[in-house]
Amino acid sequence: MTIDLDLSPRELPTLRVCARCVMDTSDSMITFDERGVCDHCRDFDEHVAQHWRTEIDREALDRMVAEIKASSDGEFNCILGLSGGLDSSYMAHMAVAEMGLRPLVFHVDGGWNTDIAAQNIERLVDKLGVELYTEVINWEEMRDFQLAMFKSGVPHIDIPQDHAFVATLYDFCLEHKIRYILNGGNISTECVRNPLEWLYYGTDMLQIRDIRRQFATVPLDSYPLSGVLRHKVYLRYVRRIKVVKPLNLIPYYRQQAIEFLGEEYGFVYYGQKHFESRFTRFYEGFWLPTRFGFDTRKVQFSSLILTGQMTRDDALAELEHPAYDPETIRNDFEYIATKLGISVEELESYLHMPLKSYRDYRNTRWMFDTGAKVMKSLGLETSIKR
Repeated sequence: MTIDLDLSPRELPTLRVCARCVMDTSDSMITFDERGVCDHCRDFDEHVAQHWRTEIDREALDRMVAEIKASSDGEFNCILGLSGGLDSSYMAHMAVAEMGLRPLVFHVDGGWNTDIAAQNIERLVDKLGVELYTEVINWEEMRDFQLAMFKSGVPHIDIPQDHAFVATLYDFCLEHKIRYILNGGNISTECVRNPLEWLYYGTDMLQIRDIRRQFATVPLDSYPLSGVLRHKVYLRYVRRIKVVKPLNLIPYYRQQAIEFLGEEYGFVYYGQKHFESRFTRFYEGFWLPTRFGFDTRKVQFSSLILTGQMTRDDALAELEHPAYDPETIRNDFEYIATKLGISVEELESYLHMPLKSYRDYRNTRWMFDTGAKVMKSLGLETSIKR
């Protein structure tokens, strides 16, 4: 059956593109210098490039491993979340096979797993010989939270998944008395940050409560919640839980990691960063560019350009084509609507409703801005989301 939908993208003015990467004026805060180079590139040169490793930093890596091993004599000495995506999968390999750590490996099932992600997780866990802890989020609560985000009209409708992951991570740390979190964040594929107007902070509890107050109908009785002050201040400085990023201490290259994991574990790549989640594939591949004109591939490709893993010409050529093919769009549109328990027509109405941003709801952006500046001044952050 053919679904009659208006899925045409929002019309955008002519965009100015950076002369070095592929970020453009769909980021309303972007600035260019006299050479036509954007502030994302300048931020990389001034603050990030010095931390980009083309050779393994053996001393720092050995020190990290020693600290983690000395932190606990229990069953686990660290924790990592496994999504079935590239970064977390390579980090799991590195933690167990290369670093000899004993991680508690967990997965948050928010109801949107792809078959590819599930198979990747199973293959890694089996071959590495680790036990997988799975936290299944109450679907009625997740569904209602997800619908509230759609109804709010904001771009960042993936917060229900992201927030559940972060909150569960810290809950597991406390429950199992684990002090080290292995984070798959990395300069290699993430040195350019998504603009704040595209993807807002997922732990701004004031905003979450404001949106839910207006649009939610189901209380979050079991859904895990964790505000930024809890995990950035209380858990970090009172409970002394430390986040470390091992992938930043090695030469981590996307294509090499895909090939290695494929040969070693039968890992299957899913086409684009974050597309291991069916909802995120729909959201980043279709919803954001169609409704708002925000294409996260520009951020991802720009990161690869700045770290020498992709040419600008190749990135521009890929951006000529949408991330989604029309048949997949329509199939996933119907799937998303059905799973959320609404009609296709209702979901389409959210696609064409007036545009909103995080600024239209109560928020504590000032708190995030202040914290980010302090962290950057201390050398604990390499760039600031803006």
